[in-house]
Amino acid sequence: MTHRLMTPSEVTGAWAIIPTPAKDNASDWRATNTVDLDETARVVNGLVEAGINGILSMGTLGEAATMTHGEKLDFIKALVDAAAGRVPIFVGTTCLNTRDTVTLTRQALELGADGTMLGVPMWCAPSLEVAVQFYKDVAEAVPEMNIAIYANPEAFKFEFSRSFWGQVADIPQVVTAKYIGVGNLLADLATIRGRIKLLPIDFDYYAAARMDDSIDAFWSSGAVCCPLVTTTLRDVVLNARSTGNWKEARAFQALLGPTAAPLFPNGSFKDFSTYNIALEKARMNAGGWMKAGPVRPPYHLCPEPFLEGARKSGIMWADLGRALEAEK
Repeated sequence: MTHRLMTPSEVTGAWAIIPTPAKDNASDWRATNTVDLDETARVVNGLVEAGINGILSMGTLGEAATMTHGEKLDFIKALVDAAAGRVPIFVGTTCLNTRDTVTLTRQALELGADGTMLGVPMWCAPSLEVAVQFYKDVAEAVPEMNIAIYANPEAFKFEFSRSFWGQVADIPQVVTAKYIGVGNLLADLATIRGRIKLLPIDFDYYAAARMDDSIDAFWSSGAVCCPLVTTTLRDVVLNARSTGNWKEARAFQALLGPTAAPLFPNGSFKDFSTYNIALEKARMNAGGWMKAGPVRPPYHLCPEPFLEGARKSGIMWADLGRALEAEK
């Protein structure tokens, strides 16, 4: 199988970040082979047919921390087979140490994945030197594999500082990054000098796109609540950029934004991060477009009021999708 490194300019449009569909018994620690492979294939095909530009998987809500090694390999193969080369597939390969990460990254490459969505190991909070060296080592070990840096400071207990971005921008395999927030966006863009395509979350995409023309791609976990909402966001921003008229894009962002509020307990990103997997899967199941299934242990426990908010978020997103469909 031939693999090639992508360029940042090839990372464009709407990238869906998806959960790992779980069978009904997956919350039981006794369960084995918990990945719903049929639903995996259906979801990937549905996203591709809906016009999604790329797929990210096996991050936090993708339950990379709670899947067995065999389940990961089965899931990667199902993703790659279903996509059949139509869109890039990036899979999370972060493990607790560099050697296991390299092993899984090599296996993902052999199975046909286009890239890895790679966060730093999650036992000790890494120093700047440790984090940068980790990415250098994985890139050296698997030089054919594209890397999307998974830049979540709450999950990884690490500040993705300008010094960090300046150093990893020199690693050719690092082509993109799953990025949170817009407060440091312009400074980080200046630091990476066009060598990494930063992907803001869908809720920040309008604001980020207005800040800098290089922002022409984003990530969306809401895509699996209804992909039409995600592709519409992509298209209204693209149209605004080509015409110079941002009125429609601003109006659509005003409809999309309120769906985020119920997802964050007490309006707190820290509280959300504590229950990230359970909240996101509750949101996705309530959206009704896919069956994300239950949460794998030990993260299957979550306060019911928090879950209620997540379900409301998913329903609001799906309702927006139905309204868009009706307008067609």
